[in-house]
Amino acid sequence: MTGGSGFLGSNLTRRLLAEDAVVHATSRTQRPAPPAWWTCDLEDVDAVRALLHETRPEVVYHFAGRVTAEPDRDLVLPLYHSLLTSTVNVLLAASEEGCRRVVLAGSLTEPTHPGEVPASPYAAAKHAGNAYARMFDALYELSVVVTRPYMTYGPGQSPTKVVPYAATALLRGESPELSSGELEADWIYVDDVTEGLLRAGFAPGIGGSEIDLGTGTLHSLRSVIERVAAQIGGPGAPIFGAIPERPLERPRVARVDEASRRLGGWRPLVDLDEGIRRTIAALREVEGA
Repeated sequence: MTGGSGFLGSNLTRRLLAEDAVVHATSRTQRPAPPAWWTCDLEDVDAVRALLHETRPEVVYHFAGRVTAEPDRDLVLPLYHSLLTSTVNVLLAASEEGCRRVVLAGSLTEPTHPGEVPASPYAAAKHAGNAYARMFDALYELSVVVTRPYMTYGPGQSPTKVVPYAATALLRGESPELSSGELEADWIYVDDVTEGLLRAGFAPGIGGSEIDLGTGTLHSLRSVIERVAAQIGGPGAPIFGAIPERPLERPRVARVDEASRRLGGWRPLVDLDEGIRRTIAALREVEGA
């Protein structure tokens, strides 16, 4: 598990351990076991080769890399190396070691049809990495599955992400500053994503697939944050339109029926209101509110 201390990686690691799996995870710093933690520069192909040779994994989940959809030009090279170089290194080492499967985390911001322009350096790097994934699956006998988690939220997410940012501000009686909130997205609770990721590692006959992990339903950011505010109450209120929209972002909706077919009947189980309730409850504990 690369990126084992991140939002997706930490949730999936806990789930794998609960299933009695032997898990080796990478992080920038050493952490207490379990799982077995490794520090590894994933941009160094020799370091990645050494790690996979030492651990001999059956399945590799590659979730490491910087996560930001900002369109800044200064992010082009850092994200190219953090996301694309690391992905190619993992695919190469996994194919050399004879791993049974590699599962990648794609992005809902990736282009989905010919001629569509990536909306950020992050989207471009993810899109290129997934092209390499398909090549490795087709040419080098490495089963690779690209999962595409949609707008994932839930306990443990970085406080800079929109739901925990807004909820934390409201719990403190403050007013979070947001974009217009008009853009619609497919919001999915982290436990449902974790279940889909787990199945993607072991479901038979899905090598070479790209699998959406979403609900198939769109909700605007405004409507989601208004639900958060309604559940919290208090004096704070969201300020919509305080920051600009990102260019080129488009609404995306997951293909849930296809994901269900490929992942043994997987479907999201936690609806939006319940997911928000669980997220706020976890943040209340953190804030002591």
